[in-house]
Amino acid sequence: IDSKKQRLDESPPSRVLHIRKLPNEVSETEVIALGLPFGKVTNILMLKGKNQAFLELGTEEAAITMVNYYTAVTPQVRNTPVFIQYSNHKELKTDSALNQRAQAVLQAVSAVQDGSSPSSHQGVLDGAPPPSPVLRIIIDNMFYPVTLDVLQQIFSKFGTVMKIITFTKNNQFQALLQFSDPVNAQQAKLSLDGQNIYNSCCTLRIDFSKLVNLNVKYNNDKSRDYTRPDLPTGDGESTNKDHSLLGKYTSDSICAISPLSAAAAAAAAASRVALSGSGVSGVLLASNLNEERVKILYNKKDSALIQLSDGNQAQLAMSHLNGQKVFGKVMRVTLSKHQTVALPREGLDDQLLTKDFSGSPLHRFKKPGSKNFQNIFPPSATLHLSNIRDGVGEDDLRLLFSNSGGTVKAFKFFQDRKMALIQMSSVEEAIQTLMDLHNYDMGGNHHLKVSFSKSTI
Repeated sequence: IDSKKQRLDESPPSRVLHIRKLPNEVSETEVIALGLPFGKVTNILMLKGKNQAFLELGTEEAAITMVNYYTAVTPQVRNTPVFIQYSNHKELKTDSALNQRAQAVLQAVSAVQDGSSPSSHQGVLDGAPPPSPVLRIIIDNMFYPVTLDVLQQIFSKFGTVMKIITFTKNNQFQALLQFSDPVNAQQAKLSLDGQNIYNSCCTLRIDFSKLVNLNVKYNNDKSRDYTRPDLPTGDGESTNKDHSLLGKYTSDSICAISPLSAAAAAAAAASRVALSGSGVSGVLLASNLNEERVKILYNKKDSALIQLSDGNQAQLAMSHLNGQKVFGKVMRVTLSKHQTVALPREGLDDQLLTKDFSGSPLHRFKKPGSKNFQNIFPPSATLHLSNIRDGVGEDDLRLLFSNSGGTVKAFKFFQDRKMALIQMSSVEEAIQTLMDLHNYDMGGNHHLKVSFSKSTI
């Protein structure tokens, strides 16, 4: 057996691939889906009794790309690892009468593939994977309720489901579902689009989302991040009530809330807010200000010192942020007697309460005297978005911001569609969504930039 296996592994490249260890009852569609991201699939032969299949691609280059890809990423069908290698056959000669069903499936899949957008199958040679690991799912004819758990159960047959968000739009139940790998999303879309969850009802309509990463805040019956069991439920009952800043809550995830200046008599702050994790882009950064260092007070963890890059920024922070509501509580921002925030000696900050942010990539203004300083505005309900990725539309951005816990009242793209204004229903909501979504990864090396706007829509 070993010598036979070795001989198979050493087969020269061929556009026919031999797939082994397939799960029982696997469908032709699921096998074809393995090859689709890499180019046109021209033939298939299922050997169901042996849990094997042969898949023929349009060109040898496509087959080589596919084998190379699946050497680095173990292919899975229904959560089962399968094995792919070159076949000794150079092409598949199948008896069309015996292989009729497989041919019919192949024709249907080819029709879908030929009619799909070029971005889904960017040619054979580069073997480009599908555009996004996130699927947008619409349920038609919803006679019975469809829960988040039902979706997770159905879609996890095709790979690891990481996040799901459900919502109702235009009186239709919809969901966004993120796989760990775009190839799994491709397989799920191919196999499930147009299928019914229950007999003759609850039809799945599936498309790729323009979003490549979902931002889930709460684990409840409407949204779930399976990679973050520590998330709160969002109904006031947090699943992690420890605000001692141990573990999840460190100065890495602190919302920066108080200014301290070195140049003027310094600034800093007592804020009366529970410091929950909200990404390093906290309120000060939200206000476009460059904080250098953050220190959460050891014996008073609802307070912090923030050192800014200069005295003018400290004054701005104080005038813009004092009295604003964050996490449902009013912030108090005052000047501090301290000139600087001292960094602890190595090994002495076991709770990670002090952090140096001077090298943070989130600072908007790295050049002293930049004219962009004129665009520092106090918190308002309207946010300015920039660095929006090509192809991301108004619906995608409205969904992203409303999922962050707010209500989007209005939206307007600038002419180039790389910038936009989005209006939330309150200043507090705008502050919260800014903290959550500034520097949000839109894929393709685009990180969304969010700041307060002086404009209204």
